Amino acid sequence: MNHNKKRNVGVIYELLVRAVSAYLIENDREQAQNALNIISKHYNKNTELYKEFRLLNALAKSSVKDTSIAAAILTESKNASRRFDSNKLIREKSNLIRDINHILADQDFYHRRVPEYKTYATIQTLLNAWREGDKSNLTEVVLIEAKMVEWLTSERTVAQPDINVGENVDALVVKLMSEKFNTKYDDKLSNNQKDLIKEYVFSLQNDAGASISGKAMKIQRDVLTEIEKIRKTERSGVILEKIDVVRKKIEELNLNDVDDSKLAKLMTLTQLINEMKGA
Repeated sequence: MNHNKKRNVGVIYELLVRAVSAYLIENDREQAQNALNIISKHYNKNTELYKEFRLLNALAKSSVKDTSIAAAILTESKNASRRFDSNKLIREKSNLIRDINHILADQDFYHRRVPEYKTYATIQTLLNAWREGDKSNLTEVVLIEAKMVEWLTSERTVAQPDINVGENVDALVVKLMSEKFNTKYDDKLSNNQKDLIKEYVFSLQNDAGASISGKAMKIQRDVLTEIEKIRKTERSGVILEKIDVVRKKIEELNLNDVDDSKLAKLMTLTQLINEMKGA
């Protein structure tokens, strides 16, 4: 059976949150907010698209030990999928694709890696087939259902806490930041920089300004300590003069209220610490 990635609500959801991560790393706050707005608009509780997303996500994340329970889950899922307003769902998916293409206009959007792609593709194909009823290829439907029973009963780490996409979109960023960054950025950031981004986004989500400020000040102290070590061993007057200028700018950096611009400076300071320590 054919699978259209652009009409898979699970795949598109993951692509959107990965896009948010990419834009934040690139310090493109406007694009990050555009992506969050698209999620908030299209994945809200009042849409058929959200209902399908919840069903797809439940099938992707659930894990049971008994095949009879897995079969019962599939039966209930089949009934639920047929209760959706198919015409409305088709329109909503078309509107979602249009907003992604026109608002984000990101040529890399559909090419980002989604680790769960195969699972989402299988489930979306099954949901589509269930809605087609007798018009679908029944042999293939049975085979896919057998795969889903195997998936539901397989041993794996059951996933992450559910996220209310309609009420608090920034939670999506927190979820993503807790995972590995996609391969485009993974090899460009140190572990300390990844932790810093995660802490910053967490502070946005939970109004935890004190936490990120404390971490930022520690980075500031660490880099000043490393600079002082260099000053004690450096003999060149020219270099010492430049070091003093850098040190003064770092000392004057007010980190009581960390925003996007200060996060970028902290990322630079973190890299500076790594280089001075030879990391």
